[in-house]
Amino acid sequence: MTAYAARLLAWFDVHGRHDLPWQHPRTPYRVWLSEIMLQQTQVRVVVPYFERFVTALPDLRALAAAPQDEVLALWSGLGYYARARNLHAAAKRCVDLHDGDLPRNLEALVALPGVGRSTAAAILSQAWGEPAAILDGNVKRVLARRHAVDGWPGLPKVEAALWAIADTLLPPARLADYTQAQMDFGATLCTRHAPACLLCPVADDCAAFAQGRVDELPTPRPSKVLPQREATVLVLEDRAGRVLLQRRPASGVWASLWSLPQLAPGDEVQGWLGAHAAGLLDAVDLDTPARLPSIDHGFSHYRLRLHPVRWGGLAPRNGVRDNDALRWVAREDLAALGIPAPIRTLLLAPPRALED
Repeated sequence: MTAYAARLLAWFDVHGRHDLPWQHPRTPYRVWLSEIMLQQTQVRVVVPYFERFVTALPDLRALAAAPQDEVLALWSGLGYYARARNLHAAAKRCVDLHDGDLPRNLEALVALPGVGRSTAAAILSQAWGEPAAILDGNVKRVLARRHAVDGWPGLPKVEAALWAIADTLLPPARLADYTQAQMDFGATLCTRHAPACLLCPVADDCAAFAQGRVDELPTPRPSKVLPQREATVLVLEDRAGRVLLQRRPASGVWASLWSLPQLAPGDEVQGWLGAHAAGLLDAVDLDTPARLPSIDHGFSHYRLRLHPVRWGGLAPRNGVRDNDALRWVAREDLAALGIPAPIRTLLLAPPRALED
C-alpha cells in the first residue's frame, strides 16, 4: 500500500464520514443514486433528498417503473435535472440489458446515461470493492496540490495527468473506504478555500505546501462574464386558486419539468393564449395584471431574470381536460410534480403584488 493511501485511511478511520445513509446498507443501487446526487452538490444538501428518494423508489426496478413526473418531483429542488432524467433512463436500460441490476464493469457502467468514468469507478469501488480510481472535483484539487500540477483540471491534458497519478495511488484493499476517504478529505480538510494544511495527514509530501502554492492550485477555470437573459412568466390562476402549468420541452433548460408559461422577449400574453391555452379558458379580460417581484436564477452558462405577471379569477372552459402540455394544479398538489426550485418558491410564497 502506498504511504499516501495508508495515511489517508488512518485519517479516515478517525475523522471520516461513516454514517451516511447510502453506507447502510451499501447496495449498488444506493451507491449509484448517491453518486449521481453528489455530482455538483454537497453532502448535507443531498442527504434528505436521498432518503426521500429511496423511501419512494427503494430499488432499481422501482425506479425504472416509475413515471418520469414522479422521478422529477422527488428530485425537484436538487437542481441539474438532467441527472434525474439520465438516472431514470439508465434504470430502464439496466432492466432491458442487465437483468435489472447495475453492470459490474467499468465499460458497461460508463455506457449508461449520466455515468462518467469517475462515477463508474466510485460505484465499482464502493459497491463491490473493485480497484478503480476516482477523479471527482475534490480529488482533482487534492492531487493537483500534492503533485503541483499546473493548468486548469478541466483541460484534457491536465485531467489525463491527474488520472495517471490517481491510478498509481490505489491501495490493494479497503477500496470502498479509500474512495470515501478521498472525498471526505477534499470536502473537509483540503478545501477550495482556507485548507487546513496544519491538520493534513499527507502534508509531508505535498508539493504545493512545500512550495507555498496551496492557494494558487489547482489553477482556476478561466473566468468569463455570464450573459444576462430576461423573460416573462405567467401566473394564471382560476377561481379555485389553481395555477396553470406548462411542461417544458424535452431538451434544454428545466427539460420536461412543469413550470409557469414563459414568454420570449417581444411575445404578447394574448398571443400566447391564442397559441397554447385558448381551449382551456373562457374569454377573459387580461388588462390589469399584478406584477410580482422579479426572480434571479443562475445557470452554469447564463443568468436568468424572470418577471412574473399574475392574473387571478380566470374561468377554465367547461369540458376541456388537461393534457400533457398544460394542466391546472392546486397549490397542495405541487409536491407531486417536478417543478424548478425558483418557480416552486414563487408559487408557494404569499401573494406580493408590486405597483405597475
